[in-house]
Amino acid sequence: MQQQARLTWSLFLLRLGVFIVMLMWTLDKFVQPEHSARIFEGFYGLGGFSTEIFYAIGVVELALVLAFVAGLWKRITYGLVLLLHGVSTLSSYNQYLDAFNNLLFFAAWPMLAACIALYLLRDLDTRWTLSVKK
Repeated sequence: MQQQARLTWSLFLLRLGVFIVMLMWTLDKFVQPEHSARIFEGFYGLGGFSTEIFYAIGVVELALVLAFVAGLWKRITYGLVLLLHGVSTLSSYNQYLDAFNNLLFFAAWPMLAACIALYLLRDLDTRWTLSVKK
């Protein structure tokens, strides 16, 4: 397999992997809005939101992650996914201080690295995208 093909497959797989995680976080807002409320309050200090707010956030987030996995508007969608995951990763700092009781939180760091790589290499991420080629 030639180098360009390896690169495009690698970027596609990174995009797909990030999408799967982001999709599950998004679906959680529809399936368990009370869980999302606890997350927003515990990690971001934002409380008192109604279930409808989480449904609305979920709709916007779903549109974002679908556009992201489709490779649309890469500067915006890849950037927003990076921003959302970056805030999520950094807001979990207390869990990193108690590392061995919160090992799963450390999975956020390789995903953050994947988001950064996708953003930096977005113009080379062309496999199975709907973006217009320049």
